[in-house]
Amino acid sequence: MRGLKETLKAYLSSLHGMDVEILSVGGFEKPEEAGRLDLKGFGYGKPILAEYEAGGKRFSVVVQTMKPDSFGHEHPGDRAQSLILAYQTYGRLPRHVKALDLGVFTEKGEMVSLRGFEEFFLLVEKAEGREYFWDLNRIAERGSLTSLDLERCRALANYLAEIHRVKKEAPNLYRRRIRELLGHGECIMGIIDNYPENADFIRPGEFEEFEKLCVGWRWRLRGLEYRLSQVHGDFHPWNILFREGLDFTVLDRSRGEWGEPADDFSCMSVNYIFYSLQMLGRWGEPFKTLFEAFVDTYLKATGDEEILRVCQPFYAWRCLVLASPIWYPTLPGRVRRTLLDFAFNLLESSLFEWRKVDQYLKPRG
Repeated sequence: MRGLKETLKAYLSSLHGMDVEILSVGGFEKPEEAGRLDLKGFGYGKPILAEYEAGGKRFSVVVQTMKPDSFGHEHPGDRAQSLILAYQTYGRLPRHVKALDLGVFTEKGEMVSLRGFEEFFLLVEKAEGREYFWDLNRIAERGSLTSLDLERCRALANYLAEIHRVKKEAPNLYRRRIRELLGHGECIMGIIDNYPENADFIRPGEFEEFEKLCVGWRWRLRGLEYRLSQVHGDFHPWNILFREGLDFTVLDRSRGEWGEPADDFSCMSVNYIFYSLQMLGRWGEPFKTLFEAFVDTYLKATGDEEILRVCQPFYAWRCLVLASPIWYPTLPGRVRRTLLDFAFNLLESSLFEWRKVDQYLKPRG
């Protein structure tokens, strides 16, 4: 791996399109000679001042990074987001210092410029299989279950139990995930803000009441940091590809690798309720059997009975998504209303009695 001076020389030479001469490299508090600062100095949010010459001109630049913290910067992607925004906006404000370039440090300790970026992309491998929702569509059309349907349902529950066994001690991350459950643009408040104004299946003031109930749940869950677990984050039937038998692959993990197990648990199981409402207009077979098989399998595999006291706001969030005219534009209004009734009734319940789903589907007074 190159030293600090060599790394900066290679990067700045690439930036200028000519060889540059490094004159000095140092920090702001205690300037040191080039080469004495460790490359790790870049990785802890310490600005580095570099003096150099290129094409007969002298330049002074500052290399800035961000360090991880508990203010929404725990992940590399969080810090990238902040630095991208800084690069785009510094020069737009009068009298603000100008941002000259945007770059990344590679695992080899090299500095690579991203100055010409427009949008980022992700390249992933192709997975074979059919989304699990095709299974649910087939079950709805036939009105009955096969043994494979039950086996796949239990396999998904056992998969979640397996990944949720991996725990992490990081109280700030758990609090963040509970905070984001309410305020993230993809979560409760963000979904609500994208509902059409004056939707005919929502009464005036109901969403305000909904959010207030959710804030109460934030304070109930906030201290349960010991529950922080490995999660998928978007474990629904459109993100699971089944091949033959019980062989499957998952797609599109979202919002971080650590969170509350109730997120995944509710994300999948609410779809059995969703399909029953579409198929029957009420809670009933065959999706009742699938729902109960999923929950029973998960609880037996994990022993996590506490999840029934923390899953309520996660079910509420998923019901908002399923009832949304943006995400499901052809859904009948009565199904949207029943999903929201389910969410409200759960938010007002301290314990989810999962064998009594019917009682949560009743219209609110």
